[in-house]
Amino acid sequence: MDALKPGENAVIDTSILGYPVKSLSQLPAGEYYVQAVLNVYTQVHRKDGHVIWVHMDQWEGQKWNRSPGNLVSEAQRVRLDPAAGFNVKLSLTKKLPPVQIPPDTEWVKRVKLQSKMLSEFWGHPIYLGATLLLPKGYDQSANLKYPAIYIQGHFGLGAPFGFTTQAPATPESEEQRKARLSRSAREPGYEFARAWMSDDFPRMIAVTFQHPTPYYDDSYAVNSANNGPYGDALTKELIPYLEEKFRIIAQPQARVLTGGSTGGWEALALQVFHPKVFNGTWVLYPDPVDFRRYQMSNVYEDDNAFEVPNGDWSKLVRPLSRNADGQVTLTMREMNQLEAVLGSNVRSGEQIAAWDAAYARSARTAIPARSGID
Repeated sequence: MDALKPGENAVIDTSILGYPVKSLSQLPAGEYYVQAVLNVYTQVHRKDGHVIWVHMDQWEGQKWNRSPGNLVSEAQRVRLDPAAGFNVKLSLTKKLPPVQIPPDTEWVKRVKLQSKMLSEFWGHPIYLGATLLLPKGYDQSANLKYPAIYIQGHFGLGAPFGFTTQAPATPESEEQRKARLSRSAREPGYEFARAWMSDDFPRMIAVTFQHPTPYYDDSYAVNSANNGPYGDALTKELIPYLEEKFRIIAQPQARVLTGGSTGGWEALALQVFHPKVFNGTWVLYPDPVDFRRYQMSNVYEDDNAFEVPNGDWSKLVRPLSRNADGQVTLTMREMNQLEAVLGSNVRSGEQIAAWDAAYARSARTAIPARSGID
């Protein structure tokens, strides 16, 4: 809907694409909880002359279901049966509240600043942020400066490396001890914190970035035609600000990078595109860095991202993810379908949208989808 007015109806019927079923007509009869959410878009006039509608992040990391200002209805439990027909009315009566920013502590500090470069590109205020983990003894000497490790990854307001000083309750029973050790294996933040705060741990400052775009929860840390000059903004605006404010050594040999998955791709990209800014990168399980392995397809050679040729006439479904037993849990077609439901013109805020925003050339109204639903 465009410019939906108060009291005006938006109809979701069998013609609207859905997920995991394509249409409400395919929904199995049964009891369901239903709720309406309106993801609010903003019209922006970009520096490149493009006028587009996008969802501007409200420091939630492009999560439409908890983005401040989005409108929601009360949830209803209803019986839906396509064979008998149904008509459910939902009213958008609530507005999602602002994000609660975790408070700073002795060890963890947070920064948020408006980027001049990005705001100029988007014609709208755009913010960058950082969460810093300070070393032991940071406050004991006002003249001592530290090297920094920049940890790349998805949007989040938690402390770098999952750092937490929340210790298990004492006294501790044997069952509590076993439970704590089990938690530590899954969430090692407390165990890491004990090492970080120890006397013999190397002294450095750990930093995570927050740089959501109108297309994804982070920008992939590079300049791109659709996102704008995020690479320049991070290296020329955010890092110099952090180095001045938090006594970080402002020299390339004192800056190193790391990250995994999307963060691995970003850690590599920052080092490659800014070799004189950083001194090294430790890249872990990165996103595809070569289009010959774009998920499970070869962009240069494959005719279809959803199917794999099998002999002269047969085709197999191309998988996206599997469980530990090797069973397919999601296919490429299903992933594409979900993103098409979440946002038209590749504005889902999910993975395909992120890659298209980072790699594709800019478009007049929005980024065009490169593959349709069949």
